[in-house]
Amino acid sequence: MISYPNIDPIAISVGPIAVHWYGIMYLVGFAGAYLLGMYRAKRSGGLWTPEMVGDVIFYGALGVILGGRIGYILFYQFPSFVDNPLILVRIWEGGMSFHGGLLGVIVAMLVFARRHKKHLVDVTDFIAPFVPIGLGAGRLGNFIGGELWGKPTDVSWAMVFPADPLQLARHPSQLYQFALEGVALFCVLWFFSQKSKPRYCVSGLFLLFYGLFRILVEFVRQPDPQIGYLAFGWLTQGQLLSLPMVIAGVALVAIGFKGKIFPKH
Repeated sequence: MISYPNIDPIAISVGPIAVHWYGIMYLVGFAGAYLLGMYRAKRSGGLWTPEMVGDVIFYGALGVILGGRIGYILFYQFPSFVDNPLILVRIWEGGMSFHGGLLGVIVAMLVFARRHKKHLVDVTDFIAPFVPIGLGAGRLGNFIGGELWGKPTDVSWAMVFPADPLQLARHPSQLYQFALEGVALFCVLWFFSQKSKPRYCVSGLFLLFYGLFRILVEFVRQPDPQIGYLAFGWLTQGQLLSLPMVIAGVALVAIGFKGKIFPKH
């Protein structure tokens, strides 16, 4: 067993103001996406300008935050929301959903695409390789915060998380997700998209691999206590929400390579 590093989740504290590492990780994700977007824009042959990159990151940030919060409440706290709709704005209690954030980003990218007269999928193909930066940073934030841990296990790298009321040795599933959804997914998308690919392919690959990685990790991640397992003693809400991503990803990749339509200004 490995000792949990027990890092203070509060990075900076000045009087009553506290800045948590989880919030800093959001900034890392957005900053990383902006820098990589600027790098790619310079090599886009005029398809993307620095102003467009700034706009798309701003729209994406709104989509992530609003969609992530709304999605968490609807997907994981719906009964509580029905009893008390005000929990939607109680953001200090935490709670963000990747799948809600994804839907929020799609809506935000639709608004961006209409404003800049671009095809929606050309926009999502452009930003998809940058998203794993934020995903990986977010999972590190979960790990530092000692939340969203895995199931009990006897593997040699298991950890006991301070906030765990049972104080059991568990899978550090946050680090698994950092490695898969962050590092591995970034490498796949970044190198795949180095040269121009047919429309739909990069977005499809993102949906396919994220969905697969999330489904795999859910087998060793502790399910949300208010929901538990949905069926069979192993099916989780995260797996159920990720399955359509896998199906949609396969479909988009197939459509892309069949149609071979490349992005246009």
